[in-house]
Amino acid sequence: MRVDSLKTAGGPSISWRTIECWGAGISIFLQAGAILPLMLADADGTLSESAKSILRLPCFPVYAFTIVILIRHFPQFLTALRRNLIVPSILVLPFLSTLWSIGPPTSLRRAIGLLFCVLLSYVLAIRFTPRQLLLLLFVTLGACIVLSVVMSVVSPSLANMPDGTMRGVFIHKNVLGWYASLMILVASAVLIDGTLGLRRTAFILLAAGVICLASSGSMTATIATSVAYCLIGFYSLLQRSSSIGRVVIVLFFVQLAVGILISLHEFLVPALEALGKDATLTGRVPLWELVDREISNRWMLGYGYQAFWTVDNPEATHIWLMLGWAAPHAHNGYRDILLSFGIMGMVPFVMLILHAIRQGASLQCHDPQYGWLWLNVFTIMILVMNLTESIFFAQNDAIFILFAAAIIMFSLYAPVVSTSRSPSWQAPTRGLTSGLQIS
Repeated sequence: MRVDSLKTAGGPSISWRTIECWGAGISIFLQAGAILPLMLADADGTLSESAKSILRLPCFPVYAFTIVILIRHFPQFLTALRRNLIVPSILVLPFLSTLWSIGPPTSLRRAIGLLFCVLLSYVLAIRFTPRQLLLLLFVTLGACIVLSVVMSVVSPSLANMPDGTMRGVFIHKNVLGWYASLMILVASAVLIDGTLGLRRTAFILLAAGVICLASSGSMTATIATSVAYCLIGFYSLLQRSSSIGRVVIVLFFVQLAVGILISLHEFLVPALEALGKDATLTGRVPLWELVDREISNRWMLGYGYQAFWTVDNPEATHIWLMLGWAAPHAHNGYRDILLSFGIMGMVPFVMLILHAIRQGASLQCHDPQYGWLWLNVFTIMILVMNLTESIFFAQNDAIFILFAAAIIMFSLYAPVVSTSRSPSWQAPTRGLTSGLQIS
């Protein structure tokens, strides 16, 4: 007999749905890196080795929650695995890379962390509908952004970087910018949805997100936010068009995107120089030139999962000496994939992304009332962010966890959306708010 609640010693019972909702929200909050890393970091945001060890401790309750939920819903988990075999195949790569990694223990340790993060993505995908996940992020990210605004007022010295830009409850201004950008998307999606009855709160959180984004000065997050609003228009137009019209719209936007990328490659640096701005994109351009040389040296298999940017790697040390600063990663998610796995990892990753974009667009066109708009926009946003940041395959990172959850959710729903609006394996359809109540 299935047990749907836990009974405490005093008598009241807590439903498993309550545990799932609160556990998922707390897990996302912890993996977002809010508050605790800031408390342990130095004034410039640097974490010591002892601080990094302490930060690993909150991950263990998240891992335990993930395993418990997956065991309880193991058939749904197997269904999610079967419906997109590329995800588990790519997940094997970090472990395989230990065979050729320049730092096998580092690659193995970080691969284990990545495994648990993707397992949490599966939990979010099989236990929450798109609209429920939207509401979960609305609450979780809203708490982070509101706390950032409050801290900037109560303790400006702690909430601001040494250069005066705002970092809120996060360790760096760029991280605040990323989550502020996501908050703007989530709040906008709640306003567009109109079925959640949270318009006033959404306006407040939207304003708080804009304040944090502007105060962080993160150009990557600003560009991603602008792209998000363009994508909202694109997917809305795509959903309202006929089949032939959709082909025309897709071709137009693909050509437009390619044209913009070519223009940025050719004219961005001269334009920045003419405006008196930093033409190196805060040191990224010379970093990319050096990284590309290292990628070409081991272009087939790479250096092993996240083994390149370590103090034991002479190639990384050479780059740091050439730059004059210790880059923690390539500041480009696509280059870091090549550094970790080479072409062998990039090819299946590109296949995975193209498949997810196609499935997401199909779901938006054929099942828009289920709330697919924001997930489609979010997926492309992360692809844009990784042009100047490195988020792909980051262990214990809430953004990558949500990115993987979106891809898994697309593949989970896409095969059945034409035959059933409510698959039998999906999460309960009642509102997430009711799941947060203790019965």
